[in-house]
Amino acid sequence: ASVIIPTLNESKLLPGLLDRLDRQTFRDFEVIVADAGSTDGTQTICRAHGVILAEGGMPAVGRNRGAAVARGERLFFFDADVLPPPDFLQNALNEMTSKDMRLATCWFEPDSDNSIDKLLFELANQFVRLSLNSDPHAGGFAIFVDRDLFQRVGGFDETLRLAEDHDFVKRAAEHAPLHMLESTQIRMSVRRLEKDGRFSYTAKCLQVELHRLFKGEVTDDIVDYEFGYDQSGKAGGSDEALKRLLIRLDEWRQEHKEMLRRLSKEVKTSPEVRHGMAKLREKFDALKDAVHTHLSR
Repeated sequence: ASVIIPTLNESKLLPGLLDRLDRQTFRDFEVIVADAGSTDGTQTICRAHGVILAEGGMPAVGRNRGAAVARGERLFFFDADVLPPPDFLQNALNEMTSKDMRLATCWFEPDSDNSIDKLLFELANQFVRLSLNSDPHAGGFAIFVDRDLFQRVGGFDETLRLAEDHDFVKRAAEHAPLHMLESTQIRMSVRRLEKDGRFSYTAKCLQVELHRLFKGEVTDDIVDYEFGYDQSGKAGGSDEALKRLLIRLDEWRQEHKEMLRRLSKEVKTSPEVRHGMAKLREKFDALKDAVHTHLSR
């Protein structure tokens, strides 16, 4: 097997993946890092781990360059921010061999305790599972394919700006069905959700999918996307959509106060009205606290 990782300035997270690969129970594999000119020490880390360094580029370019020098019969494409368990390769290879799989992906969980992250990942996983036989999707962070199938379809389309991973599995699935592995899974960083904002990033994904559905594959920069992760300008938990929701909650609270003032004059604040308005206030406060909690993370 050959593990292929496209990188650009991944010195913070790449060591975690390389350490996990060093501990794999299956040992007959090579690691190829296709680097797009990192300036943060990524290449030094690769040399320290003894991996094969290839010249990279945008993700499609990096994956193709890595595959060009790969010697393995099966190609495992990872991104630098994933964490496979120690028995990942052993379980994945055994399952692919026993079930005659030539193209596969796997379940992915967030490296986070945030309930919103878990929900978003659950939705993404279910979407991949439900679309296996109709419109195959798989993230480039977890695509596993026979080398001869990869070569047959010409690898990743380097002319695409986004969703080159989904395009690849869609073309490859015309020759061999896409499977979701049942024997293993990976954990994945939520750094892009934190940088772009959870709702904002989800909106970008939906925009890309709608473009592919109605206009075809993405050859232009229809949304902002950066390969590599400059942490400056990181949104953190301060998602703009949630900020707007918090502002609206404050507006509703003020409207509630004004409504209570008017009702006080009209019905002399009867016990029933006071009780109902108190319950309404509790619900607003609970929702507001939940949003505050998320924004403070």
